[in-house]
Amino acid sequence: MSKVWIGLFRGINVGGNNKLPMKDLTRLMLAAGLSDVKTYIASGNVVFRSDLGDAVLEALIGDLVETNFGFRPSVFLITLSHLEKVLAENPFRDHEHKGKAQHVFFFKAPPSKIDRDLLDSLKDDSEAYEISDELMYLYAPEGIGRSKMVEKIGRAVKADMTARNLNTVETLRDMAADLEG
Repeated sequence: MSKVWIGLFRGINVGGNNKLPMKDLTRLMLAAGLSDVKTYIASGNVVFRSDLGDAVLEALIGDLVETNFGFRPSVFLITLSHLEKVLAENPFRDHEHKGKAQHVFFFKAPPSKIDRDLLDSLKDDSEAYEISDELMYLYAPEGIGRSKMVEKIGRAVKADMTARNLNTVETLRDMAADLEG
């Protein structure tokens, strides 16, 4: 039986760069044999079914985008059970501000460097974070756009990563759960 996957694309449709229309992505993924493909907002979120393994899927999806759009994004594939674990372990789930104030940074592989001193020096007094080898949770009630930590996170955390706010993570979980039935 095929498995339900959540795919997160890094750095697409941001500032007019790496344009990837979701309708075209859906069509290409269906033509490549993936099923029940559904996208969510233009920032590169897709839920689908496949019996292929994660490494094969990452290569396939990367090839589809590169061949048809001229760039190769990082593709992060996550299972429903992993996404449910991420939500259950969110250290900020009981905070007053949810949704857009809470973010999850997913790492493709464990970071080669985590500079906690730099993260702490960039962190606003209202912000909080927890980081592991798999991901980072960020609580930013003043907004991610105002966060100095987010602006310079690439200096403090050396990893291929992509971030989603809590609203998006919960929506993707719900979409994947609906597919899994």
